[in-house]
Formats: sequence, C-alpha cells, structure tokens
Amino acid sequence: MKITWLGQAGFLFETLNRKILIDPYLSNSVEKVQPQNRRRVMIDERFLEIKPDVIVLTHNHLDHTDPETLVHYLKENASVTVLASQNAYENVRKFGALGNNYVCFNEGSIWTESGLKFSAIKAEHSDSHAIGVIINYQGKNYYHTGDTLYNEKIFSQLNNKNIDVLFLPINGVGNNMNVEDAIAFAKRVSPEVVIPMHFGMFDDIKPPILYFKTIIPKEYQMFEV
Repeated sequence: MKITWLGQAGFLFETLNRKILIDPYLSNSVEKVQPQNRRRVMIDERFLEIKPDVIVLTHNHLDHTDPETLVHYLKENASVTVLASQNAYENVRKFGALGNNYVCFNEGSIWTESGLKFSAIKAEHSDSHAIGVIINYQGKNYYHTGDTLYNEKIFSQLNNKNIDVLFLPINGVGNNMNVEDAIAFAKRVSPEVVIPMHFGMFDDIKPPILYFKTIIPKEYQMFEV
C-alpha cells in the first residue's frame, strides 16, 4: 500500500486502482474560528486535485471534516463513496454535491468494495460518534484509530484482529492520547508497524519512537508499508 501523510490525521492510501482519503485537512479553516490554532504546515495544493474513490471521515471536528477541503473532492458526479460517522455524515451532506454516495458509517459498520474492506471501530473522543477505521487490503490490516483516548472498550472491538499497521494520535490534547498512552496502546495492539499522527500542524511536538518499528511520517511524502 502506498501511503502519504497529509498532516494532522489526514492520509492518502493508494492501491493499484483506488485512492482513499482519511480526514483530509488542507485549508486554514480552523484558524478562522480558533486563531491560536494557526496552520504550521504549508498546504500542498496538488492534493486538492486528486480524485479519490473513497473518503473516510472519522468525526465531525473541523480539522477532520473540513468543508473547505472536501468541496474540492465532492463535486457533482464525482462518484465518491463517503464513509462518515454520524455527526460527520449529517454535516457533509449539507455541502457535498448530490452525485456522491454518503454512507452513515458508525461503530460496527462494514463496507466492502474493489478488494478493500472498511470496518468502523470505536473511538473515545469528544464527538460521541467518533470512529477509527480498519482497512483490510490483500490480507493486511491498516488501523487508523481516529482521534481517541486509550479506552478498554476499543480492544474488545478489535476481536483479536492481527493489526499490521497502526496509526494513532500523540498530541495529548483535545481528547487524544498523549505519547505515554500511545505507547501503551501500541503495545496492547502489537502491530508490525506504528505511525504517529496528529502532531506538528498546530504544535511543535517532535514524535519519539513509540514502538519497536516506528515510521515517523513527513508531510506530503509517500511511503510504502
């Protein structure tokens, strides 16, 4: 799988025939309502021009479900499948063009297409309908936790799944895990690879090594895993 970090919790996943976006934030919309959260990462407008097949929205916070970003993708007849948790689903349907497929994607939901299986997993966050998502592709499980705290209920939903790649927040504010809890979460999940996220956009956090094999991503640079 080819993966590009877009900053914050945003990622682009690319298979041979599908492009998947999770929580893209490529605007300055947060700063407009929260001036203290100024963007410290330049916007790479190349990523506003791609044509995604699937967009996953884990919750309805502005840096995850951002109208100023999403309108670039959700044009009329773009035919994007949007897997959105309850509050994000209600929001995105207000500004997304009608020619797309909006799916209310809550805990326990599964969506399968083109050799990809998406499973919605509990996230413990200030949006009560927040989710994480597991993408299964060619026998590997890629688990993006979404914004979440460490919560015991999450592990019961993993159902002893073998997680190959784990993406998790480390910033420790806004109801997200801090580094210490992220390390404990990674050890509990026991993936092959850990990728920290949700740092550097509004803060100066320098991510440490969280796990035996940690890939620290760089904005807009593709890696394979």
